[in-house]
Amino acid sequence: MDIHSADWIDEVAFSGDGLIPAIAQDHKSKRVLMVAWMNREALLESVNTGYAVYWSRSRQSLWKKGEVSGYTQRIHEIQLDCDSDLLILNVEQTGNIACHTGRNSCFFRKLTPDGWQEFEPVLQDPRELYKNG
Repeated sequence: MDIHSADWIDEVAFSGDGLIPAIAQDHKSKRVLMVAWMNREALLESVNTGYAVYWSRSRQSLWKKGEVSGYTQRIHEIQLDCDSDLLILNVEQTGNIACHTGRNSCFFRKLTPDGWQEFEPVLQDPRELYKNG
């Protein structure tokens, strides 16, 4: 992404722990694929490379989406909400798999009268996704 203003990142309201939630959304269908966290470094790297980079709270480190599975997210656009504390990344999801469960989206369950029901198929066995990780 070609960003001309040097102070754009100063407008982002990171939380007290230095994070901001980031919603990854398919740039064509607008379906929400996943929600992750970014810190300043992850956002800068995402902008500089054009590919989604997030902050893993469990590992306490940066992770480029798809670094193990190969299913990267190429960024088409980044949007900042009115309070400057939430991002939407409009992405092109490589391989149509965004979820570590092998599904298109992390949102594959819906609440029904019988409880949570899965409504989306597994596209690839998760053991195959992360066999090199």
